[in-house]
This record gives sequence, structure tokens and C-alpha cells, in this order.
Amino acid sequence: MTAGRLIVWRHGRTEWNLQDKIQGQADIPLDDVGLAQARAAAARLASLAPTRLFSSDLQRAAATAGELATLTGLKIEYDEALREINVDDWAGMTMEELAAIHPEAAARIRSGEPQRRGTAGETVEEVAERFAPALTRAIEHGESSDTVVVATHGLAARVGICLFLGIPKAHWPAFGGLANCNWVSLLPGRRGWRIEEWNAGSLPEPVMSDDPQR
Repeated sequence: MTAGRLIVWRHGRTEWNLQDKIQGQADIPLDDVGLAQARAAAARLASLAPTRLFSSDLQRAAATAGELATLTGLKIEYDEALREINVDDWAGMTMEELAAIHPEAAARIRSGEPQRRGTAGETVEEVAERFAPALTRAIEHGESSDTVVVATHGLAARVGICLFLGIPKAHWPAFGGLANCNWVSLLPGRRGWRIEEWNAGSLPEPVMSDDPQR
């Protein structure tokens, strides 16, 4: 058995987000706006009656998860595999600064070509390969009535979800980035997990149409 719904939730805003700085695994806290975003989103997600709560151990994700834990009484289960991409010595740069120092690397990133972040960081593919199994662990041994929430980071969530769903890498760029404190809702269907909502900031609504998928 697996869970009945999986919510993958990006953390609230940080000062570095506002300044357009590359964060990676630098442990940057939520700013005041980010904390307010987390509280507002947690109130909406709490109405789904989540049964388990996972989080990256980086403080911006952990603090976001903490708002939901406060409302629901759930224990946060931390998993380092849910961290953002490791950008090594690029942390703290803006994309403009990166382009000035490493123009070829910045161009490859913008074009979607493989590129290791920093001197000894990760590639997008490596992030997906550690993140997708963490989602599998989160939904294992669940019941169809369970809702599992995973608090994490934008890039890691986007590519990790794509690999988890079996979407070919060539199509990953078709899935846009997640806004601060928005989430992706996934449901199990007849042919595996599927996307219910992407980059959502409000609660999922039932799909009433001639396109049944369960």
C-alpha cells in the first residue's frame, strides 16, 4: 500500500531569494515574508488532514514544515536527500555574477544542458536521482487515506518529481519552477502516480470531467 496523496511543498521566501542569489545547500533562514507565507500555506494544507510530514534538514524547509507541524501535531521526519542542489562555491552569487565569472557554465544552465554546479557540486541529474527515492520512501507503507507532505526546495522538487513520475529528462524543462510556499499535489492512479496540481497555492479541487484516471 502507498499513500493516497503526496504534497511536495517548497519553502517560504528567504532574503537570498529576494536578492536573486543562488542558495543551493547554504543554510539560509526564512525572512519575515517567508515565515508569513509558511503560516498561510500551512493553514491551507492542514485542512487536508496530513498524516505524515517530511522535510529537508535545511532550516528554510524545516521552518516551513514546522508551521504545519504546529497546526497538526505531526512529527517532522528529516531526510537529507530532500536538500536543494549542492552548488558548492557558487552559493551567494547572483546569476548575473555567475554569468560574468563562468559565462559558458551559465549558458549551459540556461539552455538546459548538463552542468555541474560549482567546483564540486551536483548536476541536476544527480539531484533527481537522490530526491526521487526519498519520495518513494515517504509514501511507502501508507494507506489510501493518507496524505503525506514533503517540505523541500524548488529545483530539487521539480526534477525529483519528474524522475519519480518517470518523465523523460528531455521533458523536464516543460515543468515550471515552484513559487515560494507553493506545492505539487500527486495522486496514485491506475498507471502510477500522476500530477493533480502543479505550482499550486490553493487547495486541490475535484476533477469533474469525462477523463477518469483512477
